[in-house]
Amino acid sequence: MTDINILRRLAETIEARKSADANSSYVAKLLHGGQDKILKKIAEESAETLMASKDGNTDQVVYETADLWFHCLILLAHHGLTPDDVLRELERREGVSGIVEKASRKSD
Repeated sequence: MTDINILRRLAETIEARKSADANSSYVAKLLHGGQDKILKKIAEESAETLMASKDGNTDQVVYETADLWFHCLILLAHHGLTPDDVLRELERREGVSGIVEKASRKSD
């Protein structure tokens, strides 16, 4: 089984790169570019993941999903959040029907 702590290690690396020179760090470049730059990259990676799935290329689905998750970790860091915040939310939802959970959200 793969070590789930990789998410935490990646988050720590991303956090450390927040103050790096944008010319020497891809993560710093995205973070210094602001939310719109990060969101554009997530949209791109999402589309690539969808296309890999549509093509039925499972190796590419894994590769593109890894890219997508990595960029989502950068977005979390942008907001001062960590993978643990997301994991706690998933844990809260565990054992709850998706239909029930979605109905419990208040829409304004």
